[in-house]
Amino acid sequence: MVKKMMLAATVLAAGLGFALSPAAQAVQGPVTAQAAKAAAVVCTVNDNGVNFRGGPGSSYPVLGQVNRGQKLNARGQEGSWVMGDLWGGPTGVWIHAGYLDC
Repeated sequence: MVKKMMLAATVLAAGLGFALSPAAQAVQGPVTAQAAKAAAVVCTVNDNGVNFRGGPGSSYPVLGQVNRGQKLNARGQEGSWVMGDLWGGPTGVWIHAGYLDC
């Protein structure tokens, strides 16, 4: 079932067309069984060309961009920044809460 969900997320992300820098591709990692079992808060990006970063603030490097409709499993928050895993993309990225509907 997890494989089917990952395949669906990959197809969805490919259709949404988010851009990844080489640094962002290095951040990608497999979903652990524990993370898959946890009830995740799913957020949706609400604008196009939204930067995702390596940390909670504009001083952290931009790792790539996502577009409206991209889903993110939120795992934490620091101030106005949400950390999570992009569906079909890198994990542990940070997006400003103003660009997310959670």
